[in-house]
Amino acid sequence: MQTRLSKFVKNEPEYRDLETILRSCVHCGFCNATCPTYQLLGDELDGPRGRIYLLKQMLVGYPVSALAQRHLDRCLSCRSCESTCPSGVRYGRLLDLGRVMVESRVRRPWLDRARRSLMLRVFPHARRFALFMRLGWLLRPLLPRAVQRKLPERQERQSWPEARHGRKMLIFRGCVQESLRPAIDFTAARILQDLGISLLRVKSTGCCGALNYHLSDHERALAFARSNIDACWPYVEQGAEAIVMTASGCGLMVKEYAQLLRHDRHYAQKAARLSAMAKDISEILAGEDLSCFSRARTASVVFQSPCTLQHGQKLSDVVEALLEKAGYQLTSVADAHLCCGSAGVYALLQPDLAGRLLQDKLQALQAGEPDIIATANIGCLNHLQSASPVAVKHWLELLP
Repeated sequence: MQTRLSKFVKNEPEYRDLETILRSCVHCGFCNATCPTYQLLGDELDGPRGRIYLLKQMLVGYPVSALAQRHLDRCLSCRSCESTCPSGVRYGRLLDLGRVMVESRVRRPWLDRARRSLMLRVFPHARRFALFMRLGWLLRPLLPRAVQRKLPERQERQSWPEARHGRKMLIFRGCVQESLRPAIDFTAARILQDLGISLLRVKSTGCCGALNYHLSDHERALAFARSNIDACWPYVEQGAEAIVMTASGCGLMVKEYAQLLRHDRHYAQKAARLSAMAKDISEILAGEDLSCFSRARTASVVFQSPCTLQHGQKLSDVVEALLEKAGYQLTSVADAHLCCGSAGVYALLQPDLAGRLLQDKLQALQAGEPDIIATANIGCLNHLQSASPVAVKHWLELLP
């Protein structure tokens, strides 16, 4: 696509990114074939090609409207279109950069601003979110049934394994997963302990920054990234092998620290090092001898591959292979590339669309009558669990 970007865009540090991405799109429309919202709504402006057109109009200087913002808001940022695109268009990057510019030009209704502000003040902060969850559990009997379904059962915390091995890896404290499903990280620590690896929980780390970044709060997102780099750096210098990510959404964000901070002369090199060290737990386990977890199992499992795992990190079939080696029989999933509707806080911001995507995904997942639905991201887990008659677990919980 040939285009001349407006002068205001040329002042942006990411100008070259925007120009390159726009020029790489040839408007073939292949992306629409795998776009979840285009499949639901059938509107050209609710597919990647139409959204790129809207962003191009703004970037060349045309006024941007609330209508354009609404179509951009409906995008899940699932990146399924990137897996389909024959031209390698980095649509997710274009969307993140374009949304910030739209946000600065279109004032949202006060209720929408308040809702987004509340999410950003609570969700990325582990202690605040924990308090929020405790309040929810306390008031659960009084809450509407729809809200009750979204509250997971409370889990007791377990003792973190003592670091006693020469091989050491790091894990972030994170934000919402610590309250929603603490068993995931504890299970990862126990599994790695059995494999001769000590998993060190870096307590001064926090949210990866993904939520802020995708809600156009880039400054705060990068502040989270820098803080996490500072917290991990002493361990990196002491020889830590990797940074283990048990939530695929967080893993994708940390792997992109290098790109997001490449213009920061103080953090560019450290960010590149940290991004290279960041590994989804499936990548770690795929390189280890897991024979101690292999046994005859009677339960059948279906794996819901999060968009951040298959389209973002490009890790397809890795978890499925590990579950099969562990002895599970896996059932197939139709349209496995489609999003479940969770997409960070999308299910809260776009509940109608998210609900339709959820029902479609559960129908596809349950077609093979599995005993367990497994996934690799806390957001997907909680979203699926809210409506599934079948137990939903993080796939790590199935190994021991």
